[in-house]
Amino acid sequence: MKQIHEIAKKIGLSRDEIEEFGKHKAKIANSTLLKHCGTSKGKLIVVTAINPTPFGEGKTTTSIGLGDALNRLGKNPIIALREPSLGPVMGMKGGAVGGGKSTVVPSTDINLHFTGDFHAITSANNLLSACIDNRVKFGLDPKIDIRQVPWKRAMDMNDRALREIIIGLGDGNGATRDDGFLITAASEIMAVLCMSDDLTDLKKRLGRMICAYTTDDKPVTPDDLNVTGAMATLLADAIKPNLIQTLEGTPTLMHGGPFANIAHGTNSIIATKLALALGDYVVTECGFGADLGAEKFLDIVAPSKGLEPSALVIVATVRALKYNGGVKKKFVSQPNKDAIKEGFVNLKQHVENIKKYGIVPVVAINKFPNDLEEELELVRSLLSEEGVECAINTNFEAGGEGAIELAQKVVGSIASGTANYKQLYDYNQPIENKIEIIAKEIYRADGVRFTSRAKSDIRRIESLGYSGLPICMAKTQYSFSDNEKLLGAPTGFKIRVREVKVSAGAGFIVAVCGDIMLMPGLSKIPRAEELDVTNDGIITGM
Repeated sequence: MKQIHEIAKKIGLSRDEIEEFGKHKAKIANSTLLKHCGTSKGKLIVVTAINPTPFGEGKTTTSIGLGDALNRLGKNPIIALREPSLGPVMGMKGGAVGGGKSTVVPSTDINLHFTGDFHAITSANNLLSACIDNRVKFGLDPKIDIRQVPWKRAMDMNDRALREIIIGLGDGNGATRDDGFLITAASEIMAVLCMSDDLTDLKKRLGRMICAYTTDDKPVTPDDLNVTGAMATLLADAIKPNLIQTLEGTPTLMHGGPFANIAHGTNSIIATKLALALGDYVVTECGFGADLGAEKFLDIVAPSKGLEPSALVIVATVRALKYNGGVKKKFVSQPNKDAIKEGFVNLKQHVENIKKYGIVPVVAINKFPNDLEEELELVRSLLSEEGVECAINTNFEAGGEGAIELAQKVVGSIASGTANYKQLYDYNQPIENKIEIIAKEIYRADGVRFTSRAKSDIRRIESLGYSGLPICMAKTQYSFSDNEKLLGAPTGFKIRVREVKVSAGAGFIVAVCGDIMLMPGLSKIPRAEELDVTNDGIITGM
């Protein structure tokens, strides 16, 4: 690893323009952000994927490999990624720093506490919760209706037992009421931090979040509770992007970590804009499949922040196509061209969806040891029929060298100037219409079933004047539908919207679909059972 001030120098920053966290991590100083974030010279490359499978498709690994490959080609790239959450790190997925020779470092630090951003967000979230209940305890104005407190407590860990709880039990402990926890990545404060342009904008967004309602049904905000300043104080360092590097020394900004199945799934706008100001090519990643992360980037983040994607990469694997073609997990390593053809419908639908945004994607096929050349060529042939180029990626084993073909095709795509980005819907359309457009155009659903609660939620949001916001769909990542068992490209289904929430600070409306949970649970045997630390401080099992 190079020392972090050397990485800063590669993107034109002096040692005085960063705040070092030891030798290999740094935050970008506020003065640096003010100096650079108003300019933009870079080309934005968005990396997404097909619907995730139990094996992992390697989207983060591909993003890192692509950045390293662009670096090898002399293109002055910067990678912009989200920070890992301890929930998945200790749960089923493990770390989120890439893999093999396409990894960001120092990986253990990043996967655990990093620079404390998640802790700051958790603290700010729970400060607001404490202040809400304190107002109730002392009967202070505004008079809060304890039956109408949508704001939940947060923690950065998977813990299903905390989804629904009762607080205030015992004498002198405040009002007894229903409450619950969500994972920090799903907190509106995470979304607010990632959508804020600067500290001033952060305070405005924090101040307008709706955290409760009064006894006469009026919304209550942190501004009403006089706690916006305290929350912003806790977040004053967290809003500064983090600078790290890949194993090959490619500069990487890693900042924020909203999930794409329950939030908008993209790193902070501050990090992206800084990268666009300092780099010639910026590789950013969207969470989960293109039906979630990419749709939200293209319909929420890009239009609201004036971003213009120049290229988009969809990551897929042969074994994921077999799985979507109906092959059981234990058999996906076996040759099966018919299953690839059957499962290709999933990739094809993602490709068609991205074309609706005026962008012809490039597909990255991550090669695994058991993949046969004839199977890889079959995928290439199927994509050719769709008018889409692809590259066979081996960067897990070969680093940036293994993604050179992908980098060349992405650069060629940008040079051709064929991207003509446009968002899918008009923000001024009615809320139900916007949800139906996403459901029909992206998921290919027959329609949407709104529960009575969802309809009531929409009426309230409209009455409060927030109907002109974009939609953030919260649904399973494993399927185009809201049923994780419907693989491939299902048809003949309707999306069930069970509730609708306004994230007034983040600037979008959340439609909660199917059985999706805002607080995940641990798997039967979580990754936490594999981790340990030796007496000399070496982490094992990560």
